Amino acid sequence: MSPNPEGAPVLDTEFFRRWLSAAAAAVDREADRLTELDAAIGDADHGTNLRRGFAAVTSALQEAAPATPGAVLVLAGGRLISSVGGASGPLYGTLLRSAGKSLGPAGEVSPEQFAKALQEGVAAVSRLGGAVPGDKTMIDALEPAAQALAEDPEGFASAGSAAAGGALATVPLRARKGRASYLGERSIGHQDPGATSSALLVAALAETAARGAS
Repeated sequence: MSPNPEGAPVLDTEFFRRWLSAAAAAVDREADRLTELDAAIGDADHGTNLRRGFAAVTSALQEAAPATPGAVLVLAGGRLISSVGGASGPLYGTLLRSAGKSLGPAGEVSPEQFAKALQEGVAAVSRLGGAVPGDKTMIDALEPAAQALAEDPEGFASAGSAAAGGALATVPLRARKGRASYLGERSIGHQDPGATSSALLVAALAETAARGAS
């Protein structure tokens, strides 16, 4: 993230590459915890699957060297879809691909453009999975993060806090979508792994923005 001649920050290709690198590192670091959360209400493979997927993203970005922010996100999304099993690959892939397509071919984008693209990505995830806030899914973390950026496109730290709060708020919820919904009342009292990994993704975004501004 760097200022343009008028002083407003812009997000370039390197920013998005660094974001996904930070996300991959966070997923690798927290993979065991994500799998533990998934063991309680899912298939006990969320951390393992995402670790494999983001490792594949890292390799793809190194090999292909996409030239624009949109191309970075589209490539990463496609790689997640092709390399992550279960529902999380298509959902995360849709998030990044939809956001990337929204950004188009521009070599640099403004925080406002990215905030709009993220909203479109979250909406695409919601359509694909049929989930809304309160269903105990990744949407519970992504929606408040996207809303925070819509209100303040440069508020990446606020988006990170909103996502973390949304993930924590899934603990008392009864799951209404996904594998956890089969458990009914037994899903109550467990933090949703998808919301937790989504919060990691947004936290990596906030971390990348903070480093770019320093």
